[in-house]
Amino acid sequence: MKKTKFLTGFAVLAMSSLLLVACAPDNKTDDKAADTKTEETVKSSDKKEEAKDEEKAPAKKVAGGDLKDGTYKLEEKNENNGYRATFEMTVKDGKITDSKYDNINKDGKSKTEDKEYNKMMTEKSGVGPETFIPELNEAFLAAQDASGVEVVTGATHSTGSFKNYAQQLIQAAQAGNTDTIEIDNGADLKDGEYTLEEKNDSNGYHTVFTMVVKDKKIAESNYDNLNKDGKSKQKDADYNKMMKEQAGTSPETFIPELNKALEEKGAPAEVEVVTGATHSTHSFQMYAEQLVNAAEKGATDKIVVDNIVTE
Repeated sequence: MKKTKFLTGFAVLAMSSLLLVACAPDNKTDDKAADTKTEETVKSSDKKEEAKDEEKAPAKKVAGGDLKDGTYKLEEKNENNGYRATFEMTVKDGKITDSKYDNINKDGKSKTEDKEYNKMMTEKSGVGPETFIPELNEAFLAAQDASGVEVVTGATHSTGSFKNYAQQLIQAAQAGNTDTIEIDNGADLKDGEYTLEEKNDSNGYHTVFTMVVKDKKIAESNYDNLNKDGKSKQKDADYNKMMKEQAGTSPETFIPELNKALEEKGAPAEVEVVTGATHSTHSFQMYAEQLVNAAEKGATDKIVVDNIVTE
């Protein structure tokens, strides 16, 4: 009898422990995940909020062009500190199956093999090319999307450059254009107006971005999120109020901040992340980098991004 009571008590205790573990909150969220959830769910109902916390099937694509099978390449023309970027992406059955991003010198040797550089950067930043370059390639394959690649701590600039180039390759794959994309990195910006626009609304809004170059410098930055009626997210009072309460900032604040920062800094990589709007900052930087690449070549044709939207 005593043995039976002991086993019963033990079973109850074990069951209680399992319930506590099952109910324990998961605190392993990074800045991007937190900001993305805040920005994307401020208008969601309680039911949608609960659904996001549950385990769910892979996201279903609801908009955005399919990737066409083939091999897509991008190369920088000019070396920076002895290296230039090369990037090759392979698509098979509509999926990204291989990502080969690298930095090579004039002899074609990879920066991942430069022991002195790796040692110096690891000591200074905590990570070197031999580590972060493979990490970026693996992250891109896993995410199947440039915006889903997380920033590698200690390699923020390299991550930004990677995401910009990955996005350009995705756009090429959607169009089935296998011509090598040539980046005239470091060239003077050509005066003119450069525009980029997303085709598809995500959570009711899509990005529009115009950058004006005058006297070889970025004179104006006009980045915004518009709905189908052309109304700016900055004017969505309900959205701004709820995001302000949850994240400490809102579109009416951070969108002007991002535009001002680009005009003052003159380089997307120098724009600091806005606290509470990490995901929006990274998206801004990625598209700004693409506009800079267009300005380096003087290509004023509007860039239309057939952005992938999932649910």
